[in-house]
Amino acid sequence: MTDARPQPIPSSPSPAVPAKRWAYVIPVAAIMYMLAYLDRNNVSVILPYMHGDLELSNADKGLAGGIFFVGYVFLQIPAAILAQRWSARKTVLILMVAWGLAASLSGLVQTKSQFYAARFVLGFFEGGVWPAVLILLASWFPLRERARANALWMACLPLSSVFMAPLSGWMLDHASWRWVLVLQGMPPLVWALVWWFAVADRPAQARWISRAEADHVERSIAADEAAKPPAGSGSYLDAVKQKSVLVLIGVYFFWITGFYGFNLWLPSVIKELTHDGSSTEVGLLTAIPFTIALAVMIANAAWSDRTGRRRQAVAVPLVVGIAALLLGQAVDGALPRMLLLCVTAAAVYAPYGPFWAIPGQLLRFEVVAVAMGLINALGNLGGFAGPYLVGWLTDATGSSVTGFAVLSGFLAVAVALVTLGLRTGTRPVRRLSEEGPEGA
Repeated sequence: MTDARPQPIPSSPSPAVPAKRWAYVIPVAAIMYMLAYLDRNNVSVILPYMHGDLELSNADKGLAGGIFFVGYVFLQIPAAILAQRWSARKTVLILMVAWGLAASLSGLVQTKSQFYAARFVLGFFEGGVWPAVLILLASWFPLRERARANALWMACLPLSSVFMAPLSGWMLDHASWRWVLVLQGMPPLVWALVWWFAVADRPAQARWISRAEADHVERSIAADEAAKPPAGSGSYLDAVKQKSVLVLIGVYFFWITGFYGFNLWLPSVIKELTHDGSSTEVGLLTAIPFTIALAVMIANAAWSDRTGRRRQAVAVPLVVGIAALLLGQAVDGALPRMLLLCVTAAAVYAPYGPFWAIPGQLLRFEVVAVAMGLINALGNLGGFAGPYLVGWLTDATGSSVTGFAVLSGFLAVAVALVTLGLRTGTRPVRRLSEEGPEGA
């Protein structure tokens, strides 16, 4: 999916090079971001059960879910540059503590305006974590492993919903929504200690890695970098002015609009299907689509690494998501609609690993940080647009049908951009069918 074909990396001698990085870096980073995703998305389970405490209309609920992403924009590029030039480990640690405190404080708000402000601040501190971890992974996993590494880390997104939606539902049955928010903001403060002692910025700095593995990773990444085309003068501006980067921003914006529009309102749709079931029941049922999404997401990333077909690994699932979203509004019956919700969830999560492997394929390490920060910053504005659009259209029409139809339109634009905008002059990366990640 890139203009440059990376040069073959020398095969590892026998015995195989150890791969402790898959057991150390990925799980610690995944649990860290699972906690971030919990503090971001717990509001989707909580909103249907706030019982008018803050007098929120459907549009207000959409705004509460979406305003997070307005704050999310600000630290994307600064955190990416800090992670690249200073330390991804330290950058994430600081942000982890800050977002944990902000998440707990959001349970103490007394007015609608304070709730919006709390969500904005939470988004502000969480915003820098995603690009900083992508920079970290780029220092630990060569391109031939990148989509799988990304997907295994990003598996925390559906996995968080699998575990945390039922947990939030159960907590709501035993405590107020305020206490749920306060308590769920505390785990990041504890995990910050694990992060500090378990994670290193580069293999050479880790105490638990063998010299053979560290040398192998550094040689492989150096070969990847040498095979990439130069980004003009090497400046950040030259990197982000490339057509491919601009297209990726557009793809991510339209995809994420549909993604978060669906994600935020999923528990509300399931509550409707259960005829106002208990919060525990809704939480458990909400976990089902995300369990399926987790399996599909990892399988799609493995296929992408094996074949090198990044573009298809992004576009095809989104086409399936469009069909499922539209069919879900046309069929009757709780079971068919639940099945289509599962298909939609799998489809909108599946592109994550392959998509975030693309920037590292196109750009050299010295400029990829700001490019990924910009893609994530501008693309995640869709996280504001999607939830708010669905809420506003639901209030205006009295039904969620129009809102979900609009979301399918946004996903269609993402498909068109990734299919047509990245088509000219691109070709698949080196095939990797002969090998997999050692020890993965």
